[in-house]
Amino acid sequence: MMEGRWAYLIHLLGWGLPVILMQLGVLFFHYRERSWAVLRAVLPPALIIGVYLSVADHLAISAGIWNFGEGKHLGVYVGMVPLEEVLFFLMTSVLVSLGLSLFTALVNRREARVS
Repeated sequence: MMEGRWAYLIHLLGWGLPVILMQLGVLFFHYRERSWAVLRAVLPPALIIGVYLSVADHLAISAGIWNFGEGKHLGVYVGMVPLEEVLFFLMTSVLVSLGLSLFTALVNRREARVS
């Protein structure tokens, strides 16, 4: 299973989901009642970047710059891009966006202690 069609998806979810869940836990702990407002501010830009990267990947694949080997993914495509690759771009963008919001919270917290 780890070498076949499911390998990419399993690895992607295995490394990405635990970190996203941890980030969400910290976000909800820190921002409390403002958590949903923070998510509404953070997620749309992450989704836009994920879509942008997927479109760029689609253009590169259609131009023959690279491809994905058969049997290395589920075979479900969004345009010419494998579903797992689209999920990778979306998850990575979410990881970065949540990370930046949490970093900002940490900096603000430290500044409040110094003041």
